[in-house]
Amino acid sequence: MKAHLLFILALSFTLNFSAHASGPLRLATTTSTENSGLLAELLPAFTKKTGIKVDVIAVGTGKALQLARHGDTDIVMVHARQAEDIFIAEGFGVNRRDVMENDFIIVGPADDPANIQSDKKTLIALKRIADKKASFISRGDHSGTYKKERAIWKHAEISPLGNWYKEAGQGMGKVLLMANELGAYTLTDRGTWLAYKDRLSLKVLNEGGVLLKNPYGIIAVNPALHKDIQYLKAMSLIAWITSPQGQQLIDAFQKNGQRLFYPTAIQDVIADE
Repeated sequence: MKAHLLFILALSFTLNFSAHASGPLRLATTTSTENSGLLAELLPAFTKKTGIKVDVIAVGTGKALQLARHGDTDIVMVHARQAEDIFIAEGFGVNRRDVMENDFIIVGPADDPANIQSDKKTLIALKRIADKKASFISRGDHSGTYKKERAIWKHAEISPLGNWYKEAGQGMGKVLLMANELGAYTLTDRGTWLAYKDRLSLKVLNEGGVLLKNPYGIIAVNPALHKDIQYLKAMSLIAWITSPQGQQLIDAFQKNGQRLFYPTAIQDVIADE
């Protein structure tokens, strides 16, 4: 905790300076943070505090990291820890911090043709879908959600192939709409599900397993690689979103009366509130 506060104090002097640097801060982040409405809650508060405007590029995690590698964004907030670690190890990102977590769920048609709701184990749920060859819509877009889905199939020792398994190459909202139209199963983050559920006839059929945890991290793009990276602004957002104020806003954010994200940067501060 002390180290975190020192980090914030050390960066506080950058806020006024970075507010006058050229152009808005470019944030590449996942569609889940945008679709859920979380960014609409967080970013205006950050801008009010610092004067720094933020342009959001909402894409899959893979695309967000690709944009960062090319210097087309200043900062990324994503949810695929292995891909994040590779990004940092290759020198493209610096100063990663944990921000929050939510979870993934498997949703599907109300009649549940593969009968996955009868068992709480996620691996068994996927095996039943594969055995039944029940329709499953995958994002297929190298997003954090897609990486998580493929990792779970691998844990289940299943290589999903055939007409029953369709890769959409779309964001989470569009995949949910496709699954709804086709009466198919899909893996989704809970935030996007809550944002879309009123338009869907799908049901939550598998949730709560350890394999379904979904942590998010925020990473500044290495300014040594691209001359126009707005590093001070990026570090200001990192400092603010992992500060007590930013973490409390994440903790309080709800959709349809449900919490969507749980802050992880300074849990002890949140717990004491």
